[in-house]
Amino acid sequence: MADSERFARWVFRGAAVYGAIVLTPLLYQPTPAGARVEIKLGFIGLALVFQGVFWIIGGDPRRYRALMPMAVLEKLVFAIPALTLFALGRLDGAVAGFAAIDAILAGLFLIAWRRLPAA
Repeated sequence: MADSERFARWVFRGAAVYGAIVLTPLLYQPTPAGARVEIKLGFIGLALVFQGVFWIIGGDPRRYRALMPMAVLEKLVFAIPALTLFALGRLDGAVAGFAAIDAILAGLFLIAWRRLPAA
């Protein structure tokens, strides 16, 4: 196995495990009064589904290389708005920390995609 493939495996599988560990407890946190519970559950559910996609990509990065740019976007769709809101003073620092981790993962996904030769 080439180094680029090994790197992609570790990055995507690691992201999947990290995401599942971080997201699952959110399902059991109480929803604030007046908040739209269906939006919260939809967001968490969709994010958990993507952890499965990351796991699949990590299992055979060459085969699923075409999905890697979508994985980058999945990370940026949260990271960019959250970090922007944090910079404007409208978001908690803890949430911004998770957004920063997503931005780092987006960068690692992009590196994995660029390093892995197309089939």
